[in-house]
Amino acid sequence: MMNTLFRSLLLFLMFTGLAAAGEQAFTQAAFDKLQQQGQPILVSIHADWCPVCRAQAPIIGKLLKEGDFQKINALRVDFDQQKPVVHAFRASTQSTLIVFKGGKEVGRSVGDTSEAGIASLLKKAL
Repeated sequence: MMNTLFRSLLLFLMFTGLAAAGEQAFTQAAFDKLQQQGQPILVSIHADWCPVCRAQAPIIGKLLKEGDFQKINALRVDFDQQKPVVHAFRASTQSTLIVFKGGKEVGRSVGDTSEAGIASLLKKAL
C-alpha cells in the first residue's frame, strides 16, 4: 500500500514538474498544428536519466515563464520512448534543443546548460 502511494506521488510530481516547466509531451499532431500556425516552438530531446537534461530542465522552465519567451510552445521528446521522433529530428543524442519559427528550424544546440546560451537559442524562435 505504501509503495503504491509513494509511486503514485512520484509519478504525479514528475508529471506536474513537466507541466510546471512549461513543456508538454511531444505528439506529432501537436507539433504539426503549431507548425501550420507558424507558432514559435522549442523541441527538447530529453532523457530522465541524463544529467545534462536534468540541468537544462529548470533553466528552460524558468525562461519559458519570462517575457516574450512565454509565447514559445515547448514540446518534450522522450529520448528512450520516442526513437522514431528522435531520428526524424536528426538528434544524435539527448539534451538536444531545437527551435522553430514560422514553420522552419532556426536553431539547435546540444548539451548547453548555460542560461545565457539557452536564452540566446530561444530568442531565435521569436
